[in-house]
Amino acid sequence: MNPQGEGVIAQFGPLLVTEPVVTTWSIMLALGLTSWLATRRLRVKAPGMVQSVLEGIMGAVTDAIAVVLPERVVLVRPFLGTMWMFLVVANLCGVVPGLHSPTANLSVTSGLAVLVFLSVHWFGLRSEGVRGYFRHYLAPSPVMLPFHVISEITRSVALAVRLFGNIMSLELAALLVLLVAGFLAPIPLLMLHIVEALIQAYIFGTLALIYIAGAIQSQQLTREA
Repeated sequence: MNPQGEGVIAQFGPLLVTEPVVTTWSIMLALGLTSWLATRRLRVKAPGMVQSVLEGIMGAVTDAIAVVLPERVVLVRPFLGTMWMFLVVANLCGVVPGLHSPTANLSVTSGLAVLVFLSVHWFGLRSEGVRGYFRHYLAPSPVMLPFHVISEITRSVALAVRLFGNIMSLELAALLVLLVAGFLAPIPLLMLHIVEALIQAYIFGTLALIYIAGAIQSQQLTREA
């Protein structure tokens, strides 16, 4: 066992291959393969059931982004759509017997938070350039620079801890209920797990969207001022 109590599957020198790592990469591989297979034969007329489901998912993602960032939907949709789909599958892994949600591991949620942190700056730089983007860190006064930096770091930490805590507590609660009540109430417990997993995926993705929108729109506000 490693210091975090995870099962070590393999070890290559100092590198440990743990269950959350294997599960995470398996989900990414499965999503990539599924996307490739599902989009090989798209049709404009009379789409099949799989294409209709995919179009419905993309429509929901597009609508969610358009509410917050209507002028940059095409720009941020690939990143946020992929993150939302990964989070949904990752959070729901705990429903499958013998599997655990990788998002119940702090290292996984920290990695996701780092991706969000980097994406905020990436989309901000793409929208306004280096000078225009970093100008807002000095607004309304250069004195605010350290406060802006601290704010971005703390919200990224909170993003990782929030998802980790919610999913971990959800799995622990499910385990405790099963230990106490046995299999007397599996269906309500299963439904609770599914609903909470979907809610946490939506919240994480929405917060990422808000942070990215703030990085882009702050440049517009700074320029107008």
